Amino acid sequence: MKRPVQTLLLALTGIGLLHAALFTDIYLRYVKAGLRPLLIASGAVLLLLGLASAVVRDGRRQTHDAGHGNAHGHGNPHDRGRDHGHDHSGAPRIAWLLFLPALSLLFYAPPALGAYTAARSNTKPVTVQKGFAPLPATSPLPLTLTDFTKRVQQDRSRAIKNHIVQLTGFVTPAEDGDGWYLTRIIFTCCAADSQTVKVRVYGTEAPSANTWLAVTGTWHPQGTLGTKTARTALDAKDVRPIAQPVNAYTDDLPLTPS
Repeated sequence: MKRPVQTLLLALTGIGLLHAALFTDIYLRYVKAGLRPLLIASGAVLLLLGLASAVVRDGRRQTHDAGHGNAHGHGNPHDRGRDHGHDHSGAPRIAWLLFLPALSLLFYAPPALGAYTAARSNTKPVTVQKGFAPLPATSPLPLTLTDFTKRVQQDRSRAIKNHIVQLTGFVTPAEDGDGWYLTRIIFTCCAADSQTVKVRVYGTEAPSANTWLAVTGTWHPQGTLGTKTARTALDAKDVRPIAQPVNAYTDDLPLTPS
């Protein structure tokens, strides 16, 4: 890989990062939203480095050409046959593979993480919450999957019992075919450290995997409510399809069903 190609790779990677972070939401499939400014800065730096490398190389070539012409007329005759300024530096051929991720940022959006990943990833541990505020009288009550899990397994007042709640997420089939999972994949930093939170749903046939839904129902009684033995499960009363959120890798409050 010659230096002009290395320069092109720098510029192309910078353009790809800027394209993904400035003009699309593709970057959200790689990292959490808070890292967007760093991606933009990185893309700008890489692009500027590529442009600077091209300008410096062009300047050196012009200087070399001028010096080479003088050498033929006035220089040391012993230098006339020497190889002046030719760049024999290079990188291993495998370095050409670096163009693939650079080009993918421009022309190919990777598929979003979904049911396949959720079925094989670690379940996100729910932090311990010492106290819970009274639940509002809203019915159905919008909750995140994380908050529902906390209410089921940690709230000693058992306020969630018989309370109609509304949760949103995408469908992950259950391994044993008994019910299915409403799922969220959460980025701590990026796709590499993603974790999953799931609530098992009963009372309705499993929709297609990766379908985004708003599910309304009540806690499925299994185990002792308010303790770790309680299952994070829901008896569904209503299931409605919703649009996938722009930032699908958070556990936000439910969206309004379409």
